[in-house]
Amino acid sequence: MTKNNQLNSNLTGPLAGLRVLDLSRILAGPTCTQLLGDMGADVIKVERPGAGDDTRAWGPPFVTDLAGEQSSESAYYLCANRNKRSIAIDISDPQGASKIRELLATCDVLIENFKVGGLKKYGLAYSDLCKDFPELIYCSITGFGQTGPNAHKAGYDLLAQGFGGIMSLTGDADGEPMKVGVGICDVMTGMYASSAILAALYHQKSGGGGQQIDIALVDVQTAWLVNEGTNYLLSGEQPQRRGNQHPNIVPYQVFQVADGHLIVAVGNDGQFMRFCSLLGVAELAADSRFATNTMRLKNRQLLIELLTPLLAMQHKEPLLAQMELQTIPGGPINTLPEVFATEQVAAREMKITLSDPTVQSGAVELIGNPIKFSATPVSYRRAPPKCGADSEEVLAELQQLQSE
Repeated sequence: MTKNNQLNSNLTGPLAGLRVLDLSRILAGPTCTQLLGDMGADVIKVERPGAGDDTRAWGPPFVTDLAGEQSSESAYYLCANRNKRSIAIDISDPQGASKIRELLATCDVLIENFKVGGLKKYGLAYSDLCKDFPELIYCSITGFGQTGPNAHKAGYDLLAQGFGGIMSLTGDADGEPMKVGVGICDVMTGMYASSAILAALYHQKSGGGGQQIDIALVDVQTAWLVNEGTNYLLSGEQPQRRGNQHPNIVPYQVFQVADGHLIVAVGNDGQFMRFCSLLGVAELAADSRFATNTMRLKNRQLLIELLTPLLAMQHKEPLLAQMELQTIPGGPINTLPEVFATEQVAAREMKITLSDPTVQSGAVELIGNPIKFSATPVSYRRAPPKCGADSEEVLAELQQLQSE
């Protein structure tokens, strides 16, 4: 790690001592760097002076500032930018590009999500930097990657979900193709990027030197077609949209009950036998048409037609309680108010509060990190910063490091 350790001895976590220069914006890159920051890395977020990350304006809702006015921090921006310091630098200005190079001398990792070749004109492409910074891990996130006929195209989560096939699998059979309700391709790209960075750092620590990491939204989207992708590759048959039904397990879907909806996730034949007994139709489990999952798949429509009216007479809470007693997988479909009110979310610290003296409430509520280390826990040190809020601090640090 860099000599930045000397200035940040208060940082904790498995990545304490790692210094990351973050030239990314929107969601994929910031998701990656927030994760690294949660694990102890010192993340310096480089933003355009006066504008900053595009997602700052992606609201409402927005944070309310001390004057009671709408601030420049949207909820969207808050979701992926804690544990970072913001420095405002215009990289299109030669002096700004030069300052990036100075900062890189103190950093281990650079993350960027400019279009392919977008940083070349500023002298900040990997090919411009690798000789001067041979240990640098340089992570590039784009829509289609650094190569291929679509490399020049911009990357957006919705376009990646469409191009990569997930929308053809999502939604009702008779409805339109449907995207996932959040920017899941961006988020998963951030996850893949963080994993790749850690692997590259291990390689570097082993004496292998630095390298460029090429991560594309569409590649990530294609990778997490998972079983449906391999279903197609093995059979040659286009998978069909099935709404909430599972392509390989029956019954594994949402059912309507007398007071709402619930999930039934029967994963094996034993669970199916217990489920049928619970519903008072034990004979279904002995029926050769439904006795095995293979046969239930073959006779999916008939089975669902038989189960639907039986479940429609049930009430959600009593049925789920009985299913749990008999180890039959199932669960509720919570709204977000219900999610964040659960004892499970509280116990797992998946809703957190970070102090922020610049907002009217004095704090911001955020979603916690799901990683639980036994020896080096994640930490929540900084609320998402205002654009350029840490410029003086970071530049003073830089000057101190340069004088040593």
